[in-house]
Parts: sequence; structure tokens; C-alpha cells
Amino acid sequence: MAKRDVPEINAGSMADIAFLLLIFFLVTTTMNVDTGISRKLPEKQDPNIKPPKLKEKNVFVVTVNRNNEILVEGEKFIQVDQLREEAKKFIDNGGGLGNPIKDPRTGEMLPAAECTWCEGAKDPASSDHPNKAVISLESNRGTSYGTYIAVQNELVGAYTDLRNRLANKLYGKSYDQLVKDLNNDPNNESLKAKVKDIKTKYPQIISEAEPLK
Repeated sequence: MAKRDVPEINAGSMADIAFLLLIFFLVTTTMNVDTGISRKLPEKQDPNIKPPKLKEKNVFVVTVNRNNEILVEGEKFIQVDQLREEAKKFIDNGGGLGNPIKDPRTGEMLPAAECTWCEGAKDPASSDHPNKAVISLESNRGTSYGTYIAVQNELVGAYTDLRNRLANKLYGKSYDQLVKDLNNDPNNESLKAKVKDIKTKYPQIISEAEPLK
């Protein structure tokens, strides 16, 4: 009895279908974009240098608990979109004398003075000066990453807003624009001095404690 030939299955169409399905999933699938913050880490400190003593009024404590609730100064809960204005009020208060600073143009040490560029309430119970104002951020291990990033963004945004306001007032350009111009012309000494001047007047001082368990 002659053997019957087994017909081959044409897999060409199946390959086409698989290819089309692959394209479909690539086009319709959404990709998660990692979020983060741009932050320059501080240099390692000399262990022999004792940290300065801070007055309580010069520290603005922001606590984010495991329920993603934001507590300011241990007194009131606020929404994340309210945090920037609260931080700006604290930084820009100008209620006293600042720390002695080095003149960014001459390098000369300047004595402690009032913040003449601050537009805050000058509340004696709040920060003395932007170069004394410390923002302390405390989080919990249960705090969501998204909330933590949002809080960081608002705190950094508070400094950016104040720097932009002062730069517009002194130089007719925002701080962001000055930095962009400097990136395009890194050897421009005039731009360097302006950027350094604004950063000196509003130094970004954010302290982060170890997350609570």
C-alpha cells in the first residue's frame, strides 16, 4: 500500500499575523517614564568641623507621613500645591541679620546685614535671612515616591521663583534665562557674576533626614 503524502501546513500567514500583532502591541502599549529630580550632591564634609547651631525659627520643617500627608512646622496639614507659597514666605521673611557672606564680585567678606531684597513680612518669629533659612524635609518609608518627588519639586520651585523675581528686578532677566545664557556662553564673566550673585542672595538650603520607619 502506497504511503499517503502528508500536506505541509503553510505557516507564512501565521508569521504575518504574529508580526502584525507585535506592531499593534508596540504602538498601543504605554511606556512608563521614570521621574526624578536634578540635584547636585554636596561635597563630603570634614568630620572635624562641627555643624553650626541653628535657631528653631530658622528651620522650616516639612514632614510627609506614610499616608502622603504633608505637615508643616508640626502644626498644620497642607496640600502639595500650597507648599511652595509656604516655603517662599519662610525663605523670604527677612526678619533679622544674615550670616557674613563673601561678595561674589570682589571676594571681600561682607558683615552680617539685613536682607534688603526680601519682600516678606519680616516676622521676628520666622527666618532671619535667606542664607540662614533651612528647609528640613522628613519623610517616611511608607511615603510614595510620587509624593516625595512632588514635595521636592515644590521646595526647589520656591527657590526658583524667588531667584527669578530678584534677577528680573536687578538684571531684567529671569534667573532661569541667565543660567541658559551662561550655558550657551560659559566664558561670559558678566553672566557668571550675575548668576552667582542671585545664588548667593537666595542659597538653596534643603536638609533631608533619614526616612522614618
